[in-house]
This record gives sequence, structure tokens and C-alpha cells, in this order.
Amino acid sequence: MAHITIIGGGPAGSTCGEQLARAGHSVKIFDEHLAWEKPCGGGLTHKAIQAYPFLLSDPRPKKLVHAVELISSKGQRVVLKMNKPIVIYSRRDLNGLLLDRAAGAGCEVVQSHVAGVEAESRRPRVLISGNWLESDFVVLAAGARNRMLPETPPLEPEELEMTLGYFVPVQADTIKVKFLPKFEGYIWMFPRSDHVSVGICGSMATHTSQELRDHLHAFMMEEGIGTDGGRFYSHVLPSPKAWTLLKRRVVGKNWALVGDAAAWVDPLTGEGLYYAMRSGELLGRSVADGHPESYPERIRQAFSAELEFAAQIVQRFYRGTFIGEAVTTRMIQFMRRSPTFRQLMADLFSGEQSYSGLKRRVWRQLGMTVTEILASLLRFEEA
Repeated sequence: MAHITIIGGGPAGSTCGEQLARAGHSVKIFDEHLAWEKPCGGGLTHKAIQAYPFLLSDPRPKKLVHAVELISSKGQRVVLKMNKPIVIYSRRDLNGLLLDRAAGAGCEVVQSHVAGVEAESRRPRVLISGNWLESDFVVLAAGARNRMLPETPPLEPEELEMTLGYFVPVQADTIKVKFLPKFEGYIWMFPRSDHVSVGICGSMATHTSQELRDHLHAFMMEEGIGTDGGRFYSHVLPSPKAWTLLKRRVVGKNWALVGDAAAWVDPLTGEGLYYAMRSGELLGRSVADGHPESYPERIRQAFSAELEFAAQIVQRFYRGTFIGEAVTTRMIQFMRRSPTFRQLMADLFSGEQSYSGLKRRVWRQLGMTVTEILASLLRFEEA
């Protein structure tokens, strides 16, 4: 497969292109915007830094955050201190970094809109500026709602999240996350090198954009964050069901999907950057080895089981109750009273603790957690 076309120059497409170019293939990356500011937090957890150490060593502006403040729907707060920082880039800087690496590896990066794809014949074609260009393989990295390949229909609203928010020119050092009552999503504030990204995400099938705006503006007022000088944004992200993660077709005879286009996003937290880069890398390896059909199994071994677990518990997490209170509220209450449980959640948030090992660790530390909670309650009663 000498000639490969990649549609989309975000983290997934750039990482895939770099992998393929280093393997000796001729790669063209087409993106309408190239390095652009995408509306998201831009956080990279410990597992991303472990897999791609250059994200920490690159001189481009970034913010290293060691603390997360969680806020319940009732206003209770707890601060998590993380052993491993979350590294936060603006998406313009991150996308530029990854595109530069792809170009340095030998990719041709072209700023252009791709209007269509035909993959029915042996050699797929892409429509650019009114001309059809042939290649040997097409990688689609064009986001969650693209409709370019009939074999993989776009996700329905119940598997999509709406995000909206502001880039505000203020300084901060702590990530903030607020949960809302009976709300499938959360509000965030992510500090970046010279501004903060403050936003909200919620299920498109359950919540309206006006509802999201109202919740976000109320949070910004509570936290003393104004919109003066801020830039508004809105975007749509995948929030896949377990069945979709397990059964969605992500590779064909001459095409494949990576990143958001393949729905590789944690439906519980919305984390997508690591999975975008990892899926691009794994597809690049599969194609470079001459076995693109091995891509789904490599994804399965790397992370899709983690995402399926998150998809199975997401509704219970956001809408469920535990001992008469919302799950998220009880979680914050337990963290306030148990240092052991608080550290577990800090490791989970930073990416040090996987979902697959979570149950084992909870059971192993259950005795200490309960003891700390009871001791805290007794001290409260005595006071």
C-alpha cells in the first residue's frame, strides 16, 4: 500500500500518518483547518504521557496540573492531589505539534476540504476541489458526525454529546469538575498556559443547548468567571454505547476509521485525546504490517474493553443513587472522609488507575476506606 490518504489532521490522523510515513509509505493528510482550536479541555492523562513522552518534553506552551477539585450538585467540594500531573495543551498547539511530527516523518500535509469518499472499487477515491484522487488506502479521521462511508453510518443523537463553553483569558492552576442533578454530563474548567477552557458536556438526546448554557452560566457566576474577552465555542463529541464499541465496523478492505470517527472516546469522562492517538498508532502499525484487518483486535487488546466498561456504568454513575443520594454526591462525600478513597479517585482521574483494575483495588482497600469514613463520622458526632 504505497499511497495512503488520511482525511483529518487531528491527533488521530496525524499520529497515524507519522506511523505510516516512518514505515516508508507515501502519505497525504488533508485537513480543512489544520492546527485549530477545538472546544475541549485539552488534557492528557498519565497513560498518554507514558505512551508518548514527547508530549511532556516538547517546548510548546502547556500547563501541568496536579490538583482537581470535584463539586457535587449540592455544592460539596473535595480536592484531589495527583501524583502524576495532567498535561494540558491548547488544541491549536497540540494539533500543530502532531502535524509537525507527521510532516517531519515524511507526510505531505495539505490544507483542503474533502467533499466525498468512494471506497467501493479496489482503489478508493477522495473528492478534493472538484477532482477525484486515487490512493491505495483511506483513513477517515474526520470526527464523530461524518457521513463519508456508507458502511459506517454516523452515530445517533443518543450516542453523541453536545459541548459548549468559553475560552476565558484568566489564570488558574486547578481543574474543576462540577456534577449536576439527574444530568448525563458535567461542567469543567481546565487551566491552560494563558487562559482557561470552561465548558459543559451533556447527552444530545437528553439535554438541550439552552439547558447547557443555563447550567454553565450559573457555574461561571458561582466561580466568579466572567465572559469578558472570552470566545464562545460549541462542538459535538461521541459518547458510544457498549454495543457500538463492540460491534461498530471500523475497517474495510481499503479504508479504516480512527479517533472520534471510530467513536474511540471514554463515554464516562469524555476523554478522547489518548484514544485518538493510540488508535492512529495502532492502525498505522496494522497497515504498515500489511494486515489492516488486525486493527480491531489490536484496539481490543489496548483499550476498547476499558471503554465498554465505562459505557456500561455511565448512566448509573450520572443518574443513579446510593444510600439515598446521587452516586456523584456520595462519591465526593466519601472522598472528603477517606484519604484512601480520595487517593484512589485521584489515580483514576490522572490515568494511573485503569477501570479494569478498579474493582480489585476497591475490594482490597475497602476495610481501610470504611474505617476512615466511620472514624470521620465519629469525630463529627463528638464535635
